[in-house]
Amino acid sequence: MTRPNAPRRLLPSRHQRPRVSQTLVADLAERLTPRDAEILDAVWEHRVLTTDQLAAIFFPSIHRARHRLLALHELRALDRFRPWAPTGSRPWHWILGTTGAHHLAAQRGIAPAELRYRPDSAGAIAFSSRLTHQIGVNEFFAQLHATARSRDDGSAVAEWWPERRCAALWGDLARPDAFGRWTEPSSNGHADTIDFFLEHDTGTEPLSRVLAKLDGYAALAEATGITTPVLFWLPNSTREANLRKLLTAPDVPVATAVHTPATAADGPAGPVWLPAGSTGPRRRLSALRDAGGPIMSAGPA
Repeated sequence: MTRPNAPRRLLPSRHQRPRVSQTLVADLAERLTPRDAEILDAVWEHRVLTTDQLAAIFFPSIHRARHRLLALHELRALDRFRPWAPTGSRPWHWILGTTGAHHLAAQRGIAPAELRYRPDSAGAIAFSSRLTHQIGVNEFFAQLHATARSRDDGSAVAEWWPERRCAALWGDLARPDAFGRWTEPSSNGHADTIDFFLEHDTGTEPLSRVLAKLDGYAALAEATGITTPVLFWLPNSTREANLRKLLTAPDVPVATAVHTPATAADGPAGPVWLPAGSTGPRRRLSALRDAGGPIMSAGPA
């Protein structure tokens, strides 16, 4: 018997964690490594990341990731929860903890309250209707990080801006799920770099509403004079085919692809993208720079 509406669980550590105190905050500051600090920044910036995603971004192995994340959890720098699943179990989902918030606030020279962190953040994120969508967006970039780490050739996720940062910059016109910049070496010895807006589709919205988002991107391009490809990452090939039937002549460059499994070679950086108006072959992410004419950076000058 399944429980489709079963609540997501906030599970405590097997060990009793110490109470939050100034001593514990100071202890964290002494034991925090540069990588730990990057993890806290990433978890806060992108709201929630799974163990596998953090391993892909920051660690050489899943074993080392689990060991270090547990240590940060015991220091209350990170909190975690595990969503309910009808069969098996889901990975740990990690969010910022109380001492982690104190550390980030201190690094920014502000009070924890100014960081807009709340101790009940775990519950708010765990029970959010957008949790699956957020994890999907973060999975896209985690796979790009994994590709860069496996290549070790200078490939990199140069920028990864979350939805709330995009909304603050462009929200009056367009609200992408994320903005990204991917770079990789080219055959001529120079780096190929592409900026893009990501639209992570879970199949829950009518396709007409999905396509309506392109009006905002066209308005943004007109207002700024900057043209940036919009990437639709779709849950299955049927959904992609149906979307492409409705894509006639978009006013901005558009490409589509189906969600790639974490084990796929090169993930979303690989030859999985089909530009609007093209019947193939599919292109690598970096090759989309020239798919719709001159592409300029969406980043700050």
